[in-house]
Amino acid sequence: MESRDDFRSILPFLPLILRSSAVFWPPSVMEALKSLSKGPSHSNVNSGQLFALAIADLRNSLGLPSLYPSASLGFSLFFDDLMNKDETEKWFQQVVPRLADLLLRLPALLESHYQNVGVFNGMETSLRLLESQQPGIVAEILTSMMWYVDNHVFLHAQNSFGLNSEINSISLLMQCSKPHSLSMRFYLFQELIAALLVCALFCLFPTTNRGAKHLPPINFDDLFACLYEYYDVSLENKIKCIVHYFERICSDMPMGNVSFERKVLHLKNSPSNIVYPEADFWSNSTVSLCQLEVRTAGLIEDQLTEALEVDFANKYIGGGALSRGCVQEEIRFMINPELIVSMLIFSSMADNEAIEIVGAERFSNYSGYAKSFRFSGDYVDKKSVDKMGRRKTRIIAIDALCCPGKRQYGLEYLLRETNKAFCGFLDQNKRQQYQMPFEENVFLHQVNENPNDEGEIGVATGNWGCGAFGGDPEVKVVNQWLAASQALRPFMLYYTFSLEPLQKLELVAQWILSQKWTVGDLWNILVEYSTQRLRGETTVGLFKWLIPSLYDDDPMVVDVPHTK
Repeated sequence: MESRDDFRSILPFLPLILRSSAVFWPPSVMEALKSLSKGPSHSNVNSGQLFALAIADLRNSLGLPSLYPSASLGFSLFFDDLMNKDETEKWFQQVVPRLADLLLRLPALLESHYQNVGVFNGMETSLRLLESQQPGIVAEILTSMMWYVDNHVFLHAQNSFGLNSEINSISLLMQCSKPHSLSMRFYLFQELIAALLVCALFCLFPTTNRGAKHLPPINFDDLFACLYEYYDVSLENKIKCIVHYFERICSDMPMGNVSFERKVLHLKNSPSNIVYPEADFWSNSTVSLCQLEVRTAGLIEDQLTEALEVDFANKYIGGGALSRGCVQEEIRFMINPELIVSMLIFSSMADNEAIEIVGAERFSNYSGYAKSFRFSGDYVDKKSVDKMGRRKTRIIAIDALCCPGKRQYGLEYLLRETNKAFCGFLDQNKRQQYQMPFEENVFLHQVNENPNDEGEIGVATGNWGCGAFGGDPEVKVVNQWLAASQALRPFMLYYTFSLEPLQKLELVAQWILSQKWTVGDLWNILVEYSTQRLRGETTVGLFKWLIPSLYDDDPMVVDVPHTK
């Protein structure tokens, strides 16, 4: 294994050591995990304070830096003071031993992978570090049953959590070396996701060079440190969500798959990949606008349609999920904790990149937002499952411009935001179904002959980049509408969250659709408005500038819009 470039690239970021071509826990770590797996009667770990000491010992055995004192105090605060006595007893008697047992199997999973790794359809499938501009999939090989569907490789296995240790599984981080790599799909078994998250809870992932590789923090020590240093009830409830997840998987390990994909719009012309569009491309597009349906109430994660659900992401995926953050992205990572694995494997997103995660299960109910966020009990995810064993929850992480001010009206930044959303919304695996190559000023029209394509999967989104990031909500609506339409999505559900500037959105959308405008028409209107806004020639919002009469006393009378 030590001779493999792929293995050497990822080894520094795994909490294991290599010796004589084998990976394993150091003997002292192995003994400590075995002790923990036998319960508090053997390990004496029956409190948050002792749990923190056990974690510190594990880290010391791995040669990792000591936990910050505030992190240790945070573990003690949560498990000894904030959690009730019965829950604490259950956690240390039942949950921690099962989690330690899961960690003990990690080396065998890795060795099995590198023994069985191969090349499928000309594409390497080995675990490696995947950095920016490297499109690829996080995957799991399960050596039970394998079949091929539409040139994809799918594998299946039973749940092996304490039941069948002979099933071999491994997370793959796919760096695809072939031009057609974006059409490949592999899937990460939920049990392995759980094992990786236990590593994060026990704070066992090495941190050296993660910053240099533009990888976000992955261990949970910062979250517990924040609980102690900046106590807020919302932080306590974030941890309650995570603890609930671990309790659930220890009583009933889920058996599905989750896929993680970095999507890239290539910056250079490529005959096999879709490239990053320039302004002329958008201006000349003849694609029709998709339906825009406005939701003034409800939440993106509660929508019941077949839709991509937009994560208003930080460029470092997960944002403040493992620290003090508690807004849209961070909340989603708490109620769907399997998303946290993306923080382990994806470096920060560039302007031409997005991340797609399909199949993450929801485990928690909640109420509130930011400071008012509260865990409100168990959630049973009833989303249907696709033929690859993934729940039909499709999350698209796209990062908006941060605090752009007036520059957001510049052509460069209009292009950046629209292309960012387009990268996320585009189904790049279907490009072979288009009638002509993707060229600078020509968009492909889809041939809907494949009954298994994503033709009916729309987009569910909202005020992306409009909160703390300071984006113009009316402009952001149009950025996303253009992108969804150009990506041939049949509809966009837009959740306004009762934002005042969007009170007229439904009327504006109805009017625009009645005009039969194309993507190019709406783009040109957006550019005209933004140019005037940038020059100080107008200060009104986009919708009022476009249809002034909607804001008069008689909203049924519509003026001629600003069109050339």
